[in-house]
Amino acid sequence: MLSGMSRAEQALELVDELDLERYQGTWYEIARLPNRFQSDCAGAVSAHYQLRADGRVDVTNRCRRTDGGWIEAQGVARRADDDGSPAALEVRFAPHWLSFLPFVWGDYRVIALGEDYDHALVGSEDREFLWVLARERELPQATFDRLIERARSQGFDTDQLVRTQQSP
Repeated sequence: MLSGMSRAEQALELVDELDLERYQGTWYEIARLPNRFQSDCAGAVSAHYQLRADGRVDVTNRCRRTDGGWIEAQGVARRADDDGSPAALEVRFAPHWLSFLPFVWGDYRVIALGEDYDHALVGSEDREFLWVLARERELPQATFDRLIERARSQGFDTDQLVRTQQSP
């Protein structure tokens, strides 16, 4: 660790490669750090990514509310301009006409990724947001534990993680 810098002030260590063609498709949330924009989500949380011809990615996030209804949010992701890493993306859910404002774009950093693109660990540089994602609704415990250790080693408060109920 660099002297004088907390772990949260250091850049995240991201995966070396991110093939958006392989990354697209449906991902299920296994766990997350609590956040305000998912506060009404009771379970069945998923994200669907669709690569566009312009290299951006259409994002559809869904979750089930406690009353059984659904919440759906549409967004778009792009490679981050300020970082040379292919695993540094940013995402926005604000209307397109606001996309020129830098604060509508949020960090989406791929910290870990299964060789077969079957699981991923995604977070933000400020360590406020963290998601464990998988292609299936469940993830083997050993894989989950490895991902959590990786997140912890990069300064995330993994004690605050909430497991997601993924029953359909």
